[in-house]
Amino acid sequence: MAVDASDAVDIRNALLRLRRTTGLPVAFGGLLEAGQQIRISELSGTATHALRSLVVTSGNGLGGKTVALSRPCVVTDYSASRRISHEYDAPVAVEGLRSVLAVPVVVRHRVHGVLYGALRAARPLGGRMLDAAVEAARDVERALVVRDEARTLAAEAGAAGAGWEQVREAHAALRALAPKIADERLRAELLDACGLLTAGSTPPARVRLAPREVDVLACVAAGATNAVAAERLGVTPETVKGYLRSAMRKLRARTRGEAVVAARRTGWLP
Repeated sequence: MAVDASDAVDIRNALLRLRRTTGLPVAFGGLLEAGQQIRISELSGTATHALRSLVVTSGNGLGGKTVALSRPCVVTDYSASRRISHEYDAPVAVEGLRSVLAVPVVVRHRVHGVLYGALRAARPLGGRMLDAAVEAARDVERALVVRDEARTLAAEAGAAGAGWEQVREAHAALRALAPKIADERLRAELLDACGLLTAGSTPPARVRLAPREVDVLACVAAGATNAVAAERLGVTPETVKGYLRSAMRKLRARTRGEAVVAARRTGWLP
């Protein structure tokens, strides 16, 4: 899973949430790079750049311990702690950090990053702070999973020799996934990926379908029944029927099949 600009934004947002919900003045973190090492890339509330680009090796320091154990770890006084090794004492001391917590970002049972929160005083970091840090890490995990699935689907659909049925299945899967994403920016990225699969067609102004109508049509185009479409989209079969009837009326279609053909002709579906 490669690190890109969107991933960096996810880390920055998670660090801001961590500081806001815990009250900790300092937060920093990073993700697994192509070279299979975690590099601290994002800093929030730091006074120096001592921690930037620090490479975290499994088993070393607090973050390395978190990577090795795949669970949160906390120290009350970093430099004096006997529970961790001390390869990173120098940059930690430059930043003046004492109490530090680290939580892993785990995707598909593998650690893909670490988030840290810290104080410049030796005080215990309670369970509430740790829980809030874990939730911030969950935000990153969800974003990584969704973006990785979107990349995979788009790559499979766009691969040389990929048939139209694969493209349509990928389009339907992405459309079904998008409404479940709370992050507006990430949801927009997925919908942009859907747009790429429609070969750049621009729906004419005279045909305006609602997003959920397109979602239902995408499922129908992929061969889903109303019940299956309802399960994918997280709605009831009756709701699916309602959206389908509305889309058929706008497209002047008498059957489901005609609606799909019309949606493809007007650029709403691949």
